[in-house]
Amino acid sequence: MMILLKLFLTFFKIGALSFGGGYAMLPFMQSEIIDINNWLTISEFIDIIGISQMTPGPIAINSATFVGYKVSGIAGSIAATLGMTAVSFILISIANKLINKFKDSIILKACFLGMRPVLIALIINAFLSLAKSAYIDVKSVIVTLIIGGCLLSKKVHPMATIAIAAVLGIILWGGF
Repeated sequence: MMILLKLFLTFFKIGALSFGGGYAMLPFMQSEIIDINNWLTISEFIDIIGISQMTPGPIAINSATFVGYKVSGIAGSIAATLGMTAVSFILISIANKLINKFKDSIILKACFLGMRPVLIALIINAFLSLAKSAYIDVKSVIVTLIIGGCLLSKKVHPMATIAIAAVLGIILWGGF
């Protein structure tokens, strides 16, 4: 029972003290999971991050779920996931009440208008950060251009583009 509480509190702390989304949380998660609690090795942690990126949902929540499961089975995955999401749930509940109370406020509307461009900047920042490791050669750029063209044409479903990218990966890097 103590390990479940420790999982919950550890991921509650990560959720409460990390800002900037899942990727920004990774160094803090690594410190807590590997250095402080010795729940995983660095190799296991990297594997969990990889699995978390392949599954639907936010990387931080997926990682918490996988770490919790690795440490203490299904009960551990529930405890870690609840810990990771509790702070966000509390903050969103408070924000919802405040937004509903002040929804006609000119100041609140101005704040939201001011925040919109930041979202684009954050997305561009994440793109550039990921691009540094994703663009390993000219073939990587070619795949991006092909898949980007498919997505922009709106004639190819996003799930189909993943399959197309996998086939291109086999063709371009599979040694054929």
